[in-house]
Amino acid sequence: MILSYIQSFKIFSDKEIEDFAQLIETRKLLKNEYFVQENDSCKEIAFVQNGIFRTFYTTADGKDITYCFRFPNEFVASYSSFISGKPSKETIQAIADADIFVLNKDKVEALFHENPRWILFLKIIAEQEYMELEERYFQLQRNNASQRYEKLLKNQPNFVQQIPLQYLATYLGITQRHLSRLRKDISF
Repeated sequence: MILSYIQSFKIFSDKEIEDFAQLIETRKLLKNEYFVQENDSCKEIAFVQNGIFRTFYTTADGKDITYCFRFPNEFVASYSSFISGKPSKETIQAIADADIFVLNKDKVEALFHENPRWILFLKIIAEQEYMELEERYFQLQRNNASQRYEKLLKNQPNFVQQIPLQYLATYLGITQRHLSRLRKDISF
């Protein structure tokens, strides 16, 4: 749950966490519903309690390219849109029924003004997001599809089987046919 996640950082008092709990909204998204769509402004950030999300963009020829998955106990948002207020360059879709905790941008900004420890917390989250993005970049540059698939299986073994093959294939940068061969060769 989001409150125990925030508590794990050991930055806030119990009272501060209780106050934060009053600001969040719980929401359910059904499979294939969107959290944010390309060209819409992202005005919310969410914490995934359960479910799986994919982040993708659409190419000029209309193909969806999945480049990120979000699993339980992770934040999800179109971060550049959330920060800048500009339209999102990506779409975030639930690929399984999901329960999320949502906080809108106005409430996040109010937290900054009320308590500087929230700035520290969000700095830590931003640093984690940056390191994840860098790791993904290096994976794409250094590892082949088989190595990337093995890493995903190792990190999210309970969820990989729930991801539709077409999304997993574009995430790995391979065809569905190649993915099917990989899955036969790799057993966990």
